[in-house]
Amino acid sequence: MIDKDEAAPGIARRLASMAYELMLLLAVLLFLLVLPQWAFATFAQHAPSPAIVRAHFFLTLLLYFGWCWTHGGQTLAMKTWRLQLCDASGGPVRWGQVLLRYTLCYPSLLLGGIGILWALFDRDRQFLHDRIAGTRIRVKV
Repeated sequence: MIDKDEAAPGIARRLASMAYELMLLLAVLLFLLVLPQWAFATFAQHAPSPAIVRAHFFLTLLLYFGWCWTHGGQTLAMKTWRLQLCDASGGPVRWGQVLLRYTLCYPSLLLGGIGILWALFDRDRQFLHDRIAGTRIRVKV
């Protein structure tokens, strides 16, 4: 259980950070996904297969989030909203946790937001993917 002095930020704050993150990801994806795919299609004279594009998308975002989360626990949106990802004990996250959390974010969001709604009932107000991955979001002071 999380210490009362270090309670999880409210769900509205985390959702606002996620909305801001979505806007920032559009720029990240433009430069790291769309432009390389366009360049490949131009020089190879054919578009890559949908499986290649999906894998590129998955890996691009994994590397973006993984680097941010393992180097200070914050993406730009999280810095703006003063949020930080840490492990359950408050320490830095490891790449294994990053991979698990990132992979679980997809069903957490896409299945009707069930993993986000979980925070409304969780004793520490954590998302389901954080609970499973052994991570948590805290307010960065």
